[in-house]
Amino acid sequence: MTSPSRQLHLGLFLLSTGHHIAGWRAKQSWAQMPMDIRQFAQIAQQAEAACFDMIFLADNNCVPQTDWESVRRTTREHILEPISVLSAISMVTERIGLVATASTTYSEPYQVARSFGTLDHISGGRSGWNIVTTSNANEAWNFGRDEHLQHADRYQRAASFVDVAKGLWDSFGDTAFVTDKDSGVYFNAEELQVLNHKDAHFSVKGPLNQSRPPQGYPVLVQAGGSDAGRDLAARHAEVIFSVSQTLSEAQEFYSDVKRRVAAHGRNPHAAKVLPGLFPVVGRTQMEAEDRMAELQGLLHPAVGLSLLGFLTGGFDLSGYDVDGPFPEVGETDVGKARLKVIADLAHRENLSIRQLYERIAVSRGHHIVVGSAEQVADDMQQWFEQGGADGFNIMPPTFPQGFAAFNELVVPLLQQRGLFRSQYQGQTLREHLGLERPTRSLRGTPAWTPKA
Repeated sequence: MTSPSRQLHLGLFLLSTGHHIAGWRAKQSWAQMPMDIRQFAQIAQQAEAACFDMIFLADNNCVPQTDWESVRRTTREHILEPISVLSAISMVTERIGLVATASTTYSEPYQVARSFGTLDHISGGRSGWNIVTTSNANEAWNFGRDEHLQHADRYQRAASFVDVAKGLWDSFGDTAFVTDKDSGVYFNAEELQVLNHKDAHFSVKGPLNQSRPPQGYPVLVQAGGSDAGRDLAARHAEVIFSVSQTLSEAQEFYSDVKRRVAAHGRNPHAAKVLPGLFPVVGRTQMEAEDRMAELQGLLHPAVGLSLLGFLTGGFDLSGYDVDGPFPEVGETDVGKARLKVIADLAHRENLSIRQLYERIAVSRGHHIVVGSAEQVADDMQQWFEQGGADGFNIMPPTFPQGFAAFNELVVPLLQQRGLFRSQYQGQTLREHLGLERPTRSLRGTPAWTPKA
């Protein structure tokens, strides 16, 4: 088959022991993976061998202190700091992109710009920043706050935050560091600008104390699905992680966010939309269904109910009959887009609370495919060719088996169909994604002007 000009982009969402919340209990699952950098590195190398665009690490800054019966049964709060993990992985990989989450609510722009700039230098231009405003209100308690910022305030802060980070990455010109031993000049101060940013959210003078990142700035990733989240993505994001249950939902999101990107004066092709995909793959449909049934049998009801409550903005479901219908949930200030996806799923398929948490514990609202390699590949191709996706953020149910099944069975099919690369063409994450290196903006003040 002749390879088309447009091909899928694939990210691997490296979460804990896998994306099924009870997956750590599976017999061959790596239950200690959250603290074992060697296992992270092994999975990253496998993803690189399959030519994935990137691996992605989520993050949080708290242990929920509200429901110990469920929390003690999960691995979600057993987590290493992602920049450190990806820095280590960069030493044992060569091509695959390295994307980490950092919160604009509980970080500072200078710190984030420096950390991700460092990762870009260490990795030779493979870093990406997943921009989040943080949906877990418990994090406020660890940063000197009694309560989480309101939704609108978080997104206003985020927009300013990203502007500051970009300005800091542009502190030095690309050719500033001349390291001229004969003259004794290490860098050309005429190519250094001081940002002097000041607004309602931040006062950051700059400059950043490192040369411009190899990619200009790290690839910017965003995952918000609310109206404010979509607009932030349209303004800045180069990769957009989305949550859709059905092709029609994916098509609506895709067309809407591409329209918004164009409205901000950007090329819509410069923002790649990657819905999350939870694949349970077998050599046959029956084998895949058996694997799924095994995982579902490991799910403790307290865990499913607690996760559903968290993903619906902290709504307390304890007083409802778990075999009764999912109730109407009012407006929440966190996870607005995820709540809509979950509520729409419950009402569309007439699911009870129990049936809903059994579905959500699997994918947290993302698209699920349980089937043979051909069925999974067919589904991905349909979404890709019918305006629902530029690729997918793959969410294996377990590590290592769940990812190995996808890698060994599905990826070769996608390659045979000409939908996915069989070798890398570039070195940087931007090159994998077909993104241009951004030109340096000159919005600071010159640090030094030589005397005439």
